[in-house]
Amino acid sequence: MFFDGFTLETRDVAGQSLRLRRGGEGPPLLLLHGNPQTHAMWHRVAPVLAKRFTVVAPDLRGYGFSGKPGVSAEHAAHAKRAMAADMAALMEQLGHDRFQVVAHDRGARVAHRLALDHAARVERMCLMDVVPTLHHFEHADMAFAMGYYHWFWLAQPHPQPERLIEQDVELWFDIHTNREPKDRGFFHPDARADYLAALRLPGTVTSICEDYRAAATLDLVHDRESRAAGHRIACPLLALWGAKGKIGQWYDALAVWRDYATGPVSGHAVNSGHYLAEEAPEEVLAALEPFLRG
Repeated sequence: MFFDGFTLETRDVAGQSLRLRRGGEGPPLLLLHGNPQTHAMWHRVAPVLAKRFTVVAPDLRGYGFSGKPGVSAEHAAHAKRAMAADMAALMEQLGHDRFQVVAHDRGARVAHRLALDHAARVERMCLMDVVPTLHHFEHADMAFAMGYYHWFWLAQPHPQPERLIEQDVELWFDIHTNREPKDRGFFHPDARADYLAALRLPGTVTSICEDYRAAATLDLVHDRESRAAGHRIACPLLALWGAKGKIGQWYDALAVWRDYATGPVSGHAVNSGHYLAEEAPEEVLAALEPFLRG
């Protein structure tokens, strides 16, 4: 069953509309999705985690069926600081002062900022298939530019990338998610349908581009300010990455994360491509089982 036992709802959080699923009982656990997806990416792991935790899986602002802030001069509405503030406010509204976080891709970048700006709220954190945004840009080379070309293309001025994507969002989705070759049956049909329905909503593609514009500008300002102030991840951190993807090829991921953390850092590769939670849910759950507290 697709999210069996979960409720689907929309909440107004500090003026921002957020769609989310909730299920389970136990300590609170926040799941944050990546691009170009929605919270539906957690469908293979969330029901298992809900046996131990109260699972909260929202669509990030701009993504899925959550609110679309639109274009802003400095892309501040899509900065990871704004997205992280949404998540802190959502969990507070739901009555969770402290919580654990599991996050993938863009959601992992939101979680990183959440752990810096709201450190007292985050107990433990698992980040999947990323290293810090700042590290990516400060160590960018030809391999990175070719492998993650979309970072630079989506960050081009509005509305250039949007106009091309919106000509055929399904074609773009298939190309964008094909960094390791896969057929259209890779994603669960209900998840794929949710991703595509969200992409067709007015404002979603613009928000995705604004997310990447923020990453290349304002997010770097915030990240450098945090580094200069000595702010690092204090909670225990589990880093997972796909063995078939780029992170392990380009970086010593654990060494990189230890430079951004004061707390313990552990982790390893998972036998998957970029979409760990959908491609290798059993391995992901096996890694989370001893790490999460509940």
